[in-house]
Amino acid sequence: MKTVLTIAGSDCSGGAGIQADLKTITALGLYGESVITALTAQNTMGIADLLPVSPEFLEKQLQCVFTDIVPDAVKVGMITGKEQMRVIRDFLVKYQAKHVVMDTVMVSTSGRRLMEPEAFDYYAQKLLPLAEIYTPNLPEAEFLLKRTVKTRKERVAAVREFALQYRGMVYLKGGHDGFAADDLLFDGKDIVWLKAAHISNNNTHGTGCTLSAAIACGLARGLDCTDSARMAKEYITGAIADGMDLGRGTGPLNHMYRMKET
Repeated sequence: MKTVLTIAGSDCSGGAGIQADLKTITALGLYGESVITALTAQNTMGIADLLPVSPEFLEKQLQCVFTDIVPDAVKVGMITGKEQMRVIRDFLVKYQAKHVVMDTVMVSTSGRRLMEPEAFDYYAQKLLPLAEIYTPNLPEAEFLLKRTVKTRKERVAAVREFALQYRGMVYLKGGHDGFAADDLLFDGKDIVWLKAAHISNNNTHGTGCTLSAAIACGLARGLDCTDSARMAKEYITGAIADGMDLGRGTGPLNHMYRMKET
């Protein structure tokens, strides 16, 4: 069985982070492993508190994974600080980790900053270039590039700039558009639009986590980045369209929606 490791924060309400990733990996038929970077006290209304894992304990988790059940792909999500980043980078390089998907999560859906400001430069210069593909949304793209990224023309220019700065393939998510859910994939050569109608559903907590984990699943199976992206787009569109409604705020997706069909 193919394996996928998720390195991310924990969400006690189950909608994002480690929990969303493991649900996604399981739903897509692969074996999931997890290394936790932080504990969060959160629900559909936001993050109440955040407790980062020490770099020393983070290292022990990674050591246990990479010396036993070696992952076929790695998804990297929330990392809170520079020392955590150093540890993760060292392991990805030392073990020549395959198929690294970097979810550039820096701010939560509710607006809470998840990455220490002083860690950003290290993240951009040392971690992003290790990714085979990374998955910013529009606000994250604006933050990383320090300019407006809204129109289709601006998005095309943005992914080309990303590729020059950070290497790797870029999956620019369009869910914040509000009119269409068209995503943009750039493999360093070709521009591919992954189109989808905007779904009227405010319950989108954990979409970024879910998408990046699904892409990692495709890569672990042996699909190329384009086919992995198409598969992930189809999966997440279905999870949103299912219309599950839980919680009093921005609710989670139904990661297991396909199981209702069997």
